Amino acid sequence: MRLREFMTTNVVTVSSKTTVADAKKYMVTHKIRRLPVVDKGKLVGMVSDRRVAEASPSAATTLSVWEINHLLDKMTVSEIMTKRVISVPQGTTAESALALAQEHGVGSLPVLDEEERLVGIVTTNDFVYRIMNPLLGIGKPGVRLHIYSCDTTQKIEEVVRFINKAGLQIEALHVDDSIERETRDLIVQVNTEDANGLISDLTNRGYSVIVRDR
Repeated sequence: MRLREFMTTNVVTVSSKTTVADAKKYMVTHKIRRLPVVDKGKLVGMVSDRRVAEASPSAATTLSVWEINHLLDKMTVSEIMTKRVISVPQGTTAESALALAQEHGVGSLPVLDEEERLVGIVTTNDFVYRIMNPLLGIGKPGVRLHIYSCDTTQKIEEVVRFINKAGLQIEALHVDDSIERETRDLIVQVNTEDANGLISDLTNRGYSVIVRDR
């Protein structure tokens, strides 16, 4: 999956001359935490709700509400935005983009086209909903089975044969590397609410199987 398949394309942006007060209003109105800063069609920075909060007077200030609002109306986004923005081309794969975001410790990635114009944005939530949820079977029907010590190609192939024999389909599948166990286990979700027959077959074959919470 590439970013252009699931990025948010209707991106709310501001210019570097936008006041901090207005940027804060946009975030509240659109329920977003970050605003790309675009000048003359080019991405020049990023402003987050955290930076806005840091720029705002604290609750302990002796300033009046009018004075606080006056300060925020004077201050522009250019004064608080992050200028070094990690961005990616829209053809970047989801896994590459996620690795890049983790490497740099950022929660969002602006997406640019071939002419380096902003065409979208992806956030941590996008990766969760479009990658992690399908991988874990969240929102899909069926029963999720935890099969212990099942990480080799031969064992996984055998489990798939049992699933096929039972006339079932795989909704999700991944190998679990838990630090709590010394084994690498197979997590597989099949499209049935009654997997007792499959569990019995796997258990008789020597596998240790439990129904995993969803």
